[in-house]
Amino acid sequence: MPVPLAPKDPLRDLVRRHREPAVVQTVRSTAAAVISYVVALQLVSSEAPPLTAPLTALLVVQVTLYSTLTTGIRRVNSVVAGVVIAIGFSALVGLTWWSLGLVILASLVIGRFVRVGEFVPEVAISAMLVLGVAQVTSTAWDRVLETLIGAVVGLAFNVLLVPPVWVSSASEAIVDLAGRMRKLLGHIGDELAEHTPVEQAAARLHEARRLDHDIVQVDAALRQAEDSLRFNPRVKEGLLSRLVLRTGLDALEICAVVLRVSCRTLTDLAKTRTDEPLFPPEITSALQELFGHLAGAIESFAVLITTQVSANAEHAEARLTAELAAGRESRDRVAHLLLDRLRQDPGQWQLHGALLAEADRVLDELDVEKRSERLVEELDRHSREQQARYPWLERLKRRVRNSVIRGDEPED
Repeated sequence: MPVPLAPKDPLRDLVRRHREPAVVQTVRSTAAAVISYVVALQLVSSEAPPLTAPLTALLVVQVTLYSTLTTGIRRVNSVVAGVVIAIGFSALVGLTWWSLGLVILASLVIGRFVRVGEFVPEVAISAMLVLGVAQVTSTAWDRVLETLIGAVVGLAFNVLLVPPVWVSSASEAIVDLAGRMRKLLGHIGDELAEHTPVEQAAARLHEARRLDHDIVQVDAALRQAEDSLRFNPRVKEGLLSRLVLRTGLDALEICAVVLRVSCRTLTDLAKTRTDEPLFPPEITSALQELFGHLAGAIESFAVLITTQVSANAEHAEARLTAELAAGRESRDRVAHLLLDRLRQDPGQWQLHGALLAEADRVLDELDVEKRSERLVEELDRHSREQQARYPWLERLKRRVRNSVIRGDEPED
């Protein structure tokens, strides 16, 4: 009997949408643009509306504080360069079709030399927008002032009102990815008990390949979460949180690749057994048990890396350890059964061995102890990179540490 779907809660759905990065970014950008426009009205004496200020604020305000601080300067450079180019052309020739073309050409060329990075097109965009409202030479400095006002307001807006931390959205994406992998493993296990046509096995292979697209989306959400943890005063252990999620997604990505290869192996087996099940009943039962434990381990692993509460994390780790132990027992049982089968029919030993190797790779990738070792290695690597990038900071820390040690020594 199908389980009835739970009724939708409009209030809960509204609250969830309010927490989405796109919604929050829209509200914050609008507020920053309006504030910059109001400030520009008070400080700029030009008769024309100070639209350059909200334009700059829209470009500067980002969804995370880290992206605002790292890209804000380049965006300000791109806008200022565009404004200056537009003012120069406005004073010399005005707005015509050929001057517009020269403005765009000059903006794209100059943008390569003012170190704005990927924001070169914004130099031309700013120049075109300003060219339509800055055709009076006397208002040239007003446009520059408006640009600075918008930049300052945009930067101050994200510094004083720090954007939210987007870890929850990335965690949900990781859990959803693990859920799709678990569902695929469940489908594969259910279909082993019956004759598997090549078309059906190929359909599962295409489903496994679609996981690559899902991983790309999860990676984008995780990059946004990582940026939201950097330079954020609300976060105490931002580096550790970033590494836990990043290494966890790397492990799931490898598991997705292995799962795709397993589907490829089963598809090849289906091509050789067109009139019978892929495996005898006892091997099918053992493989279903193995796939079930792999699915449970993947799901528990996703819960473990996305759980913030220590009690829930301990429960998830215990469940993951149990699933891995049971999975290894099932794997050994499948290996013995396949070995007996291959003694009778050694024709498919390569594919059978591939299935065992792929199961071993998933179990090894999700191992709790190896995951802890990976985190320690990543922390050490990050520490070495920081020392190499900022040697002066390391020297300062060493001096402070030595001074504290000398201060604690007892006097004679």
